[in-house]
Formats: sequence, structure tokens, C-alpha cells
Amino acid sequence: MLPPEIELDAELRKVVTIRACCTLRLFVPIKGRPAPEVKWTREHGESLDRASIESTSSYTLLIVENVNRFDSGKYILTIENSSGSKSAFVNVRVLDTPGAPQDLKIKEVTKSSVTLTWEPPLIDGGSKIKNYIVEKRESTRKAYSTVNANCHKTTWKVDSLQEGCNYYFRVLAENEYGIGLPVETSESVKVSERPLPPGKITLLDVTRNSVSLSWEKPEHDGGSRILGYIVEMQSKGSEKWSTCATVKVTEATITGLIQGEEYTFRVSAQNEKGISDPRQLGIPVIAKDLVIPPAFKLLFTTFSVLAGEDLKVDVPFVGRPKPAVFWHKDNVALKQTTRVNAESSENNTVLTIKEACREDVGNYLVKLTNSAGEATETLNIVVLDKPGPPTGPVKVDEVTADSITISWEPPKYDGGSSINNYIVEKRDTSTTTWQIVSATVARTTIKASRLKTGCEYQSSVFLSWGKPIYDGGSEIQGYIVEKCDVSDGQWAICTPPTGIKNTHMEVEKLVEKHEYKFRICAVNKAGVGEHADVPGSVIVEEKMEAPDLDLDMELRKIVNVRAGGSLRLFVPIRGRPTPEVKWGKMDGEIREAAIIDTTSSFTSLVLDNVNRFDTGKYTLTLENSSGTKSAFVSVRVLDTPSAPVNLKIREITKDSVSLSWEPPLLDGGAKIKNYIIEKREATRKAYAAVVTNCHKTSWKVDQLQEGCYYFFRISAENEYGIGLPAETSDPVKVAEVPQPPGKITVDDVTRNSISLSWAKPEHDGGSKIIQYIVEMQAKGSEKWSECARVKTLEAVITNLTQGEEYLFRVMAVNEKGKSDPKALAVPIVAKDLVIEPDVRPAFHSYSIQVGQDLKVEVPIAGRPKPTVTWVKDGQPLRQTTRVNVSDLTDLTILNIKETSKEDSGTYEITVANVVGQKSASVEIITLDKPDPPVGPVKFDEISAESITLSWNPPVYTGGCQITNYVVHKRDTTTTVWETVSATVARTTLKVTKLKTGSEYQFRIFAENRYGQSFALESVPVVAQYPYKEPGPPGTPFVTTADVHGKPLPTIKWYKGDKELEETARYEIKNTDFSALIIVKDAIRVDGGQYILEASNVAGTKTVPVNVKVLDRPGPPEGFGNYQHHKGFYDCLLEPAR
Repeated sequence: MLPPEIELDAELRKVVTIRACCTLRLFVPIKGRPAPEVKWTREHGESLDRASIESTSSYTLLIVENVNRFDSGKYILTIENSSGSKSAFVNVRVLDTPGAPQDLKIKEVTKSSVTLTWEPPLIDGGSKIKNYIVEKRESTRKAYSTVNANCHKTTWKVDSLQEGCNYYFRVLAENEYGIGLPVETSESVKVSERPLPPGKITLLDVTRNSVSLSWEKPEHDGGSRILGYIVEMQSKGSEKWSTCATVKVTEATITGLIQGEEYTFRVSAQNEKGISDPRQLGIPVIAKDLVIPPAFKLLFTTFSVLAGEDLKVDVPFVGRPKPAVFWHKDNVALKQTTRVNAESSENNTVLTIKEACREDVGNYLVKLTNSAGEATETLNIVVLDKPGPPTGPVKVDEVTADSITISWEPPKYDGGSSINNYIVEKRDTSTTTWQIVSATVARTTIKASRLKTGCEYQSSVFLSWGKPIYDGGSEIQGYIVEKCDVSDGQWAICTPPTGIKNTHMEVEKLVEKHEYKFRICAVNKAGVGEHADVPGSVIVEEKMEAPDLDLDMELRKIVNVRAGGSLRLFVPIRGRPTPEVKWGKMDGEIREAAIIDTTSSFTSLVLDNVNRFDTGKYTLTLENSSGTKSAFVSVRVLDTPSAPVNLKIREITKDSVSLSWEPPLLDGGAKIKNYIIEKREATRKAYAAVVTNCHKTSWKVDQLQEGCYYFFRISAENEYGIGLPAETSDPVKVAEVPQPPGKITVDDVTRNSISLSWAKPEHDGGSKIIQYIVEMQAKGSEKWSECARVKTLEAVITNLTQGEEYLFRVMAVNEKGKSDPKALAVPIVAKDLVIEPDVRPAFHSYSIQVGQDLKVEVPIAGRPKPTVTWVKDGQPLRQTTRVNVSDLTDLTILNIKETSKEDSGTYEITVANVVGQKSASVEIITLDKPDPPVGPVKFDEISAESITLSWNPPVYTGGCQITNYVVHKRDTTTTVWETVSATVARTTLKVTKLKTGSEYQFRIFAENRYGQSFALESVPVVAQYPYKEPGPPGTPFVTTADVHGKPLPTIKWYKGDKELEETARYEIKNTDFSALIIVKDAIRVDGGQYILEASNVAGTKTVPVNVKVLDRPGPPEGFGNYQHHKGFYDCLLEPAR
């Protein structure tokens, strides 16, 4: 009996790392007697259905093929027999793209943006997450588009979204192995917010107890449909707004108001996101009945209508109370019937005319009257109809052997429009066939030439029958046509007994060679009216006629029709017997959807919803026993172009693909303006535009991702839009051998080795760089020998000969092959280097806002590696967890976390080695709001109404200029501070408009771009003059003088060179014959010489006056001349001045 044992290999005791899509093999030797039972499990109970497990008495083997990120984790092996059990586990890490990010949430939605947040994936694919890819998709589309492919946070604001649209969002994590699984919003997100306020509010009407309002829709509905509007009102004297109406339209009538009361109204819009800010009516409204004289609001006074159609004439007006409305036609009160009637409302009257006819033409007068006055307006109604017949008789003005000149008068009724032209026909009286002489006669006379000498002709103008002048008070229901064979005199009905609706008819089944008469009756509800006879009689003769057709002038040109529209080809035909009609299309078949209609007199082809493929020549062939006639109509469908043809790949480089193609076979009936080239990565579903305005049939698509597979497609564009695309059938891979490595740098040289580094190639050729090959060449040799193969961007070449000179070069290798070599520019001698130390900061000063982290990197150099010392403001830098220095081979780095203002100052860096030393300094400026201004606050001048303050600037300005000072004041009887000025530019301010005798306290703030300092407060100060009742020695003195002169002189007082003016302390009282100056509260500085000046046109006289002010003496002068001996000082003082 032997208890179970598990012998885990050393590799299985570590983390087993394996690439995705590879095969995982866990081979574990085991022991035990009897042979133990083997059980494999996963740590969290995951399924092992995909695993293949093989176990014997000496080992167990677990195999998982094609592993993915979900196969990462602990695999637990348990073996058990009757002697006991044993367990062990193996940690497996599958190197794969990451799993989906977790907990994707919508943090904020505005009218143009959505803010997303998420958590990192639970499975990182065995590699650090490099970045996230954020994508969006409109709910109406299938393909996602990239918003940000390089997001380094777990939150992102997606902006520039279409307001009101629904979007899905998804986020994918990316590591060094690629882009992982996406997490997607489960429901679409509507980009909207609450609406803007409604537009301008208009007062429509006011009565004693109601108000009618209307308003404009909001400029923006917030991206969501407006559900309704809330109308609120506020009575005068009340602060409360109450809801008075909730409506879905942009108008409302508010009832239940109190007569004479004044109200204010406001309206808010509401959507699914909430209620907008309200829009208020500009003025209050008083509930009272309005009195307004009637007035019309017509835009025009002439109205036209086609004969047989209905006309509604809407006449808006205003008037309070509601005016009475009267209609007149041609100065006679309008007779209202079921066909012609007028209806009126509060603000308009509507005249309705059904089946307008020429009798409705005329001037209509509308009259409005109410208690405030009356108004009238004349309207002109024109019925547009075919004209009446020309006025006869036809005059024969001149007759020759082969021509006749005839004339006639214009129709009495022109149908509401000027006569365009007359049609003149002729008929040989021996036949019944009329032939057109001219269809474009502009005047009322014509000369018909080329007539047959001796033949009789008749000229006329053809008109069908019109409606009866009087309908009997009931609508006409139809017409009955009767015929009479002259040979038997019997009348027979040609129409159904109920009649026909049309005012024209073709009478069939007549006997050839017989003469017929015709008459027509109108029918209404009351019965059949009197008949109207067709003048003369008609002899029916059947004549053989070869087929012919009349192509309209428009059909002789190219027929243009817009895509999606209908093609209608109508061609009048003739021929006896009725010809057989065949429609065809050159170079193709007519679509089955075409509707072809044919009668004895016309044929038509109708094709709805046409497209570019319906372009071409349509042929029409007529055939009967008398002959054949053919014609064609060219049709051009104005559509977007068809797909370009013969799309080819001309050239592929490492980052570009050159395409060529030929124009579309169908240009859509318009010139090709340009081509649109698009590309699509094979891993994506959506195309992205490369160029939308290409005017050639070739293009080089550059800036492609090396190594990626792409599809390309080309679409042509004309004035009607973008046509069908031509697409490459297979994906195109963008790849080639890599470019040479970048610049090679010598990092270190010793007597027997050299360290090299280099930059990656600018392009890896579209395939991953597998390795780099380093080769060297000794001086005097032409042979290059390989000295290193590395996967990194650096290599150390050893075993060099001291003093020997070498050249080096590096090549990059990918799956396509080796790049061209990149050579080191100069040869290198193998010897130990000695380099004087050097330190060169990139900048002399660094500015950082307080609270943020600062990292200062200073390049250093020197061999051997120099020692680095940092000094701040003359003292060695004290390093803490917050402020510390780290040194690399060629850098010294100062790190300061959460910078404070104490970190500002000058930092000196000293580097030293055996060769020497060198120093450099950098200044760090911390940016923050400033310190308070420096006090105390000085009161430079005080009066009863003003106080002039001054102070000193802050010691610490926050690293930038003080923009302004803010001064507050406070009456000491309150706790409320008031702003005196927030824009003080200097350190002094005169505060005015103070209350005499009140005590004030002031405080001053300094302000820069980063904020406002704490306040500097002053001591309290009273707003009053700084002097009291006079007393010795400060008694006032008075100086007077008698003044004489003619004319009376002008008097001025001077002290020194300065003219004296009246102030609170100086009072000057001059009269015609005396000069007087009073100086109040005299002090020592008021002493001295005063000069009185009197001047007139005769001259100037000055008199000096000496004033001495009696006061206590000033302080002694000259203190400081002293000697020390035996513990005493001998001082020498000078008398006071």
C-alpha cells in the first residue's frame, strides 16, 4: 500500500504562460498503490468539456487545444486511493487580448454628448491594459465608428453627437496582443436634454373673463419631442405662479379671470427629459372687453380659379365686438345657393364657390360693421377657362385662284387669360376631313394659300359643348347624346339612359355613306332638359389611311425624368383600319412593370419608379394594311451613376495602395462630377472615406496601417447623388520588408566592449520586427561579420581588441526579410572613456500650480558616472516621501508630489567626478492665489465723507502678477461687508460717500489669475475731520490788510510759491477794500512768510507777512554720537530746530 504522490515539474510550479490559440499540455507524474483515481477541476468550477484528459497509474495529462483568455486560472489536480488523497494546482495564464470591460454606465447625457464610465476587464489577457477603444453606433445603422482609439482612462465624454438621435456605445480594451471583447450598452441612448424656453408669446385676444395666447416653438426641443406646454399665471400683488392650462399646441385660452384684474402669464415647454425655463409675456394683461373698429387683413384682392374647380376665398379681419358681414356681387347683394355661399366666424369670412364657371367672374364687395365703425373691401374673382368661340361671322376679305384671306373678331370671353393663338382649319366640301391651315395664328386674320382652284372650302374653329347656363337649381348629373339617320328620320340614344359625365363623346357603330344629325340634352335630379342641336348633318365615309403618329415637340428632344419619378410617353396616332402598336427598347428590354395603353387615336407607355437602367431609346412601330410607321423617343433618367468598371490594384507599398478604374457605363443623365474612394479594414464592417472629391480615374490611398488587410470601393457622383459602388473582391495586405533601423547611438565604450542602441525603423514593412542583426567591420578589412542578434533596441558587443578601430551597422528583420543596413556614422576605437561632467537643464524655470505633481528631468553627462547634489536656496535639499531625487545614467530627476508654495525657490544641481565638476540652477515657481496684502492699512487722508487707504503688496504674489485688489467696507454697527471696488489696480484707494461720524472697518483682498487671497483688515476709523476744538498752541490766527486801487484790484494770497485756496483749514474773506485770511488749528508748519498780491490794469503790489506759530519744541537732533566707558555712555546732542 502506497499513499498518493504528485510530482509537479519545476515549470508547473511557476505560472504557465501560453499564447492564445495554442495548445495547453499539463503532464504530471503521479504515484500510489493501488493506482489512485485522478480528478481535474477548475478553481471556480468552470467547465472542462473542451479538455482532453488522459490518466495512467504513473501520470496524468490534461490537453486543451486552441486556448483563449477564459482558459486562464488555477487547474486543480486531486488523486485519491484507499491510502489517502493528495492535491496540487497549476496556474495558467493565457496571453490573449483582454476580456470585455465591466460595468459600462451612462454617467451624463446632454443635447450633443454622452459621458461613459466603465471598470477594467476582469481578464487582462496576461498583459497590462494599454488603452481603451470607444465606439458609437446610431441605432439606425449596423456598423460602429471609432470615437477614440487611444483612451487611457475609464471614462470618456463622447461629443459632437446628433441631437435627438439614438446611439449605442461600446468599449474595448487593448493590450500588447490586440483588441479584446467589447462591452456594449444594452439599450440605445437618446441624445437629448430638457428643451429651451418657448419663443415669443403673442396676446391674441382679451375679454372680461378670458385671455387667448399663442407662442412660438422653442429654438431647440432638447433633442426629444415636445410633449406639451404648461401655461402659468400670476395675479397682481401675488408672488405665487399657478398652472392655468396644459396644452399640446402652441396656443391656449385661459378662462375664469376676474374682470378688471391684472395678470401676468408665462409658458414652459415639456419633453421626456423635463420642463424648460419659462418664457414670460412681456406686459401684464387686464381682463376687460376690447373695442376694435373692423379692419381687413388681406394679403391680396384678386383670386383666380380653373373652370370646374372649387374656390375658397378666405377674408381675415379684426373687430370687437364681432362685426356683421355683408357680401355683394356687381353692386347687388350676393344670392347664396348650395353652389355659392359665404360663412363667417370671429375673425374671418369665407366665400365658397363650387365648380366655378364664367358666370362667377366679377367684383365682390365685402362690408364689415360693428358698434365701433365699418370697413369695406372689393375683391376681383377670375375664372380660368378655355375661351369662348371667336365672334363671327367669318369675313372673306380677299379671294384668288389659290388663296383666301379671312378675318374674325376675338371671343367675348377670354377665359381669364390673354388669347395665345387661333387655330384655323379647312375642309374640301366634298370630304368630311378637316385639315389644319395653321395652329399658331397670332392675329384675327389669315391668308390661306395653296388652295385647289375651283374647290370649295369651309373654315371654322372647333369647340366641344359647354355646361348649361342654368342648372335648374340642381347639380348636372350627365349628358344624353342622340343621333338621327336622315334616311329614316328616327332619333336614337347613343349614351346610356343616365347619360355621360364628359362634355365630349365619340359616336360609334354608324352606317357608312349615311347622313346623320345629332343633339345633346343635360340631365339633373329633376329630369332631362331641352336638347341642343348640332348644326348641319354629317355623312359617314370610311377611308383607308396609312398609319401615322404625331410626336410632340417635347418627345422629339431627349425626355429627361428624375429617378423615382414616372415616365409617361403619350403619342397621338391615326390610321384606318386602326393600326397595330408595338413598343420596344434598343439595347435591352422594357421592364415588365411598364403599362402600355392603346386606342384608335393614341398610345401611351407609363413606367413608374424609373431608375438609371431605364435610360435608352424607346421605339414605337405602327402597322396596318395600308403601311407601316416607326419613330423613337430618347429617354434619359436623371439618377445617380452606375458602378465604375474595371477596378484594379496598380501598386502596393508599405503604407499605400494605388487604385485605377474606368467611368461607369451609365452616368445617370448628368456629367460625373467626381469619385468617392473608401477603405475598410478586413476586421471591420464599416467603410471610411479616403477622398470625396477625386476628379481622376486613379488614386493613391496612403496612410494605411502596415500589415493590415483592406477592402476598397469606388463610387461615382453626379449632381443627383452618389451612385453604386465598385468593390475589390479580395482584401489587399499592406506589407513589405522593413525600413532600416533609426539613428544608432554609442551608449558606452570600454577597452574591450561597446554598447550600442538604435531607434526602431520608421516602418516595419507591415509585419512585426522579429529581431535585429548587428554586424561589425575591423579597420583595414572589407568583410562584415555578424556579432549579435537581439530582439531589443540595444546590444553590447564584447571581446574587442583594445585600441582597435571598428565600424558597426544594424539591420531589422521581419517575416518578409532583412532591411537595408543602418551604419554608425563614425568608426569607434575600443578604449576607456574619461568625460568631464556636464549638466544642462532643458529650462531655466518651471511653473506648477499648487496641489499638482511636478517632475523635473535634468540631463547629465560624464565618465565615470558623476555624483549629483541638489541644493535649495543655499541649503542641501532635504528629501522626503513628497520631495525626492532619483538618478539615472544620464538623468537626474526631481519629483515633488502635491506641490505647495514652500517648494518655490532656486534649486542648484552640482555634478562631479574625478575630472571635475559643474553646476546649473533652475527656478521653480509655484502658482497659487496670493498671500494677503501686507499691513497695517494706512489712512492717508480722512474727511467727513471720505477716507484714503493705502497698503503694501503681498509678500507672495502666487507666482504671477497681481491683477487687482478688492476692497470691502463695514459699518462697525453691522456685520455686513459691502464691496467698495473689485477692480483696484494700485495699493491705494479713496473711499467716498461715507456717513459723517460713522465708524468703519475696511478689508483688502489681493487677486491674481488663480484666485483671491485672504483679507487684510484695518483698525476701525471714524469718518470725520481729524481735528477738534482749537486750543493753545493750536489757536487760529487771522491776517488782515487794507487794500486800495482803481479799478478794484484782484487779491491773491501766497505761501512760498504756492497760491493758497480755500480748504477746511484755510478761510479767505476778501472785500473791495480789505484782504483777510483765517488759518484754523494752526500748527508749526503753518509758520513762515505769507505774501499778499493785489493787481489791476495799473499794476501789481505785493506785501510780505511773517507768521510765527508757538508750539512745544521738536525732538533733539544728532543722537548717535556717543562713547562707552565703565558701563556708561556719553552722548552728544544738538539743539532742536
